Amino acid sequence: MNKSLDIIHAEHRAIAAMMHGLRQIVAGIEKGRLKPDFELFRAMIEYIDKVPEKVHHPKEDQYLFARLRERSAEALPVIELLEAEHRIGDARIREVEAAMQQYEQSGAAGFAGFQAAVTKYIEAEWKHMNTEEHEIFPLAEKHLTAEDWAVIDAAFLSNENPWKGDAGQYEKLFTKIVNIAPAPVGLGPG
Repeated sequence: MNKSLDIIHAEHRAIAAMMHGLRQIVAGIEKGRLKPDFELFRAMIEYIDKVPEKVHHPKEDQYLFARLRERSAEALPVIELLEAEHRIGDARIREVEAAMQQYEQSGAAGFAGFQAAVTKYIEAEWKHMNTEEHEIFPLAEKHLTAEDWAVIDAAFLSNENPWKGDAGQYEKLFTKIVNIAPAPVGLGPG
């Protein structure tokens, strides 16, 4: 893999870790081991909203997909699918947020709707990331030129750690989540 694909893969791992943590906490509530923590849910949803939707996806669209679109007709259907998924990402995370608010207002009666929204979001995001890694990455490696990679790498490396955001806001949010999430997801009380 090259530098840009390494960065995307690392960002996918960070997104996957957050989604895995959310899934684990929801499963713990379902099994009666955990109580809902709406501050934690809000922080996790904010992270998923801000980082993938505002930092990660636009970078893929503007650099990797744009260059690959020019070089590979074979990649066009996959690129169009992924870009369409990026466009509805904000609406999908709003569904999770609305389900969480309903759960907070309704108590236990709202849990099933929240669980369903979380599951739907996570399954779609897993599929999306797998499509990128198993279909787009190989096509990019096959079709992009050294000049293409130089432009893409410069764009991705210019923001070496996009997770920090303005004044480290994403890093601070991630740290907050780790500190309040119960073990084994985070360091907070179980």
